[in-house]
Amino acid sequence: MSYRSGFVTLLGRPNVGKSTLVNGLVGQKIAITSHKPQTTRNCIQAILTLDEAQIIFLDTPGMHAPKNRLSEYMVKIAHQSLSDVDLILWLVQPGDFFGSGDAYIVEQLRNINIPVFLVVNKIDTVKKEELYSFIDDFRQRMDFAEIIPISALKNKNTDKLISCVIDYLPEGQPYFDEDMITDQPERQLIAEFIREKAIYALKDEIPHGIAVVIESMKKRGKNVERKTLSTTDYKSANSGKGYIFDINATIICERDSHKRIVIGKSGENLKKIGTGARFEIERMLGRKVNLQLWVKVKSDWRDSEYLLKDFGYRPYFHE
Repeated sequence: MSYRSGFVTLLGRPNVGKSTLVNGLVGQKIAITSHKPQTTRNCIQAILTLDEAQIIFLDTPGMHAPKNRLSEYMVKIAHQSLSDVDLILWLVQPGDFFGSGDAYIVEQLRNINIPVFLVVNKIDTVKKEELYSFIDDFRQRMDFAEIIPISALKNKNTDKLISCVIDYLPEGQPYFDEDMITDQPERQLIAEFIREKAIYALKDEIPHGIAVVIESMKKRGKNVERKTLSTTDYKSANSGKGYIFDINATIICERDSHKRIVIGKSGENLKKIGTGARFEIERMLGRKVNLQLWVKVKSDWRDSEYLLKDFGYRPYFHE
């Protein structure tokens, strides 16, 4: 069998498990996850290299009705990911009725000459009869190249998904070195790990109104050369000798009242965010980390073109 390689977009409504699936398929944490919708804000490339194929998964923001410039950017990113790819995986979850959001996705997919898999996630949450009924409903909406039920969280039937994906990829050489698992810069990943822990520590709408900026990232101590982020970089931080990383990061929020919530009583929330994020960052870098977090208010930053660019949400405004 000839070597195959290609790009695969994961599409779906918010909170259907796209990031969980991506992390499970590549075997490392690349995309942050939470139970709150609209957690993913950028298109994240996760690279799975096998003996017979290389698959580049594009994890995208969930399709939703935009309410501000940030969400407009997120929807734009999701739309852009539908072009110049070899395959689209539309993730859905049983129990959700076919709503206007799904109808909108169908309309977008009908205008694209790219194979589409219907990937039914979280199959462990419903009975088989409900699952069959759910699949039949979606099958009547459009023609799918494949329909594959899985559980991303429990890694159920994901091997079949990978096998089917490879069958639809074109023949070709790998796009990335075999030890790379993402094209995301370390600073971007670190900022996302901090934001993820803030999502878990905070309640209600506050997480949607925060951004994280890495102000500085410096090595302290003995300098040792490291490769670009790869599977070999994920090791116990306790085994790392030599330098440590000093990282200063700022959590941006929109209101003074939000700032008080992010910090928490006696700094309790900020400490919780920092402790959780430091664990993830040390695991990724393989080194001890000194993480300092600050909180600043930037009123209505989600509707500011200038601030969105400054915080890293750039492609939408550069067309």
